[in-house]
Amino acid sequence: MIIRGQWHGALAGAGLLAVLLAPPVRHALEASMTAQMLVQIPLLAVAGVLLSRSLPGRLIAAIEPWNRHGLSTLVLAMFASAFWMLPRALDAAATETLVAAAKYASLPLLVGLPLAIAWPRMGFIVKGVFLLECLATLFRLGWLYLASPERLCNSYLLDDQQLLGRCLLVLGTALTLAIAGRLLWGRFDVTSAPCN
Repeated sequence: MIIRGQWHGALAGAGLLAVLLAPPVRHALEASMTAQMLVQIPLLAVAGVLLSRSLPGRLIAAIEPWNRHGLSTLVLAMFASAFWMLPRALDAAATETLVAAAKYASLPLLVGLPLAIAWPRMGFIVKGVFLLECLATLFRLGWLYLASPERLCNSYLLDDQQLLGRCLLVLGTALTLAIAGRLLWGRFDVTSAPCN
């Protein structure tokens, strides 16, 4: 039985998905490579995080033996998100209906939801490695999109690609400074599921 708080998570996740699927919003976000990667894709993952709140505790408990320290769901989320960072995948999602449908299904269910399950179970070191890989990915992709002399996506102009590259580098720098600040002057929330 889903309790009241779980209904709120399910409704919030479904509501966010509905907004993102609305044709005016969808077309606006997919008109720009920058908006698709920095707004639409993260919001689809957030919808999955919200949907994770409606999962019954017994389902989480059932997968726990295969998800020690959140590693299985973390690996699933990382592989699924890596696919949607490929220029070819972004291009296909903007032009092909089946690929777009796969994006709208996989980002909430294979990225956001598994990451929400994994995060509280991950220890400090696993969280640190994950965050470092996220930062490295932002810098790698930012450099790739900015330095490439030709378009990597046929659906988007070179100017948009270079804008995305600059935005990724700025975002990577800002997150690096924020994480360094937390390490130097604050602390991370390292609460995780107890180890057996």
